[in-house]
Amino acid sequence: MPLPTIILPGYLAGALPYREMEQSLQTLGYHPAVTVPLRRQDWFPTLGGRSVLPILQQLDRTVQQVMAQTGSEAVNLVGHSAGGWICRIYLGEVPYDIHPSNRDQVCLWKAHPIVKTLVTLGTPHVSQERWTKRNLNFVKENYPGAFHSGVRYVCVAGKSAYGTRSLGNWFTYSSYEMTIGAGSCWGDGVTPIEAAHLEGAENLTLDNVWHSPRPGRQWYGSAAVVSQWATALA
Repeated sequence: MPLPTIILPGYLAGALPYREMEQSLQTLGYHPAVTVPLRRQDWFPTLGGRSVLPILQQLDRTVQQVMAQTGSEAVNLVGHSAGGWICRIYLGEVPYDIHPSNRDQVCLWKAHPIVKTLVTLGTPHVSQERWTKRNLNFVKENYPGAFHSGVRYVCVAGKSAYGTRSLGNWFTYSSYEMTIGAGSCWGDGVTPIEAAHLEGAENLTLDNVWHSPRPGRQWYGSAAVVSQWATALA
């Protein structure tokens, strides 16, 4: 019987754009599939490189609710974009207390024993952007690579846009450069392939897959794309 799958949206994203991903997973037999019920404004306290504790708290509430409702002793996690490295914090055993705002709050979940598989979709596992370095350095220093041996790590990258300095491609180039220090490379239009893969993980690269949902484009949550990475949840 499949394990419940919990989807954590990407930075500044609410749950609504992930409905297609949910439905596609359930159609493929991976049910229940539940998205953490975030709203865009739930991310506002995290702006400027501040603590992502509010997102971790909502992730944990959703995991505990789904486990209670289904009677399951374990879950799979799917993290899109920043949601992927936030899930890596959730798995770990080192208190996430690197921000003054976290004082006197629970900052430790030790969730790796209840997580069978973590799938990250277009997640920047590294970054040179100053607002995200503090959080990502915490992840990198405490949980390098596919850190927990009992968790299956599957890291999915999209290959749809090559970064160039041309006017119409400037955002892509700048995003790649801000992430790995070089803009002339392939990625999903936001995250370069190199950053989306993780040492020791099962690393997949999917052609013509974009970072975020837009009309006329396939992204990680499109039905045809979900079927390519969902087998990792079996």
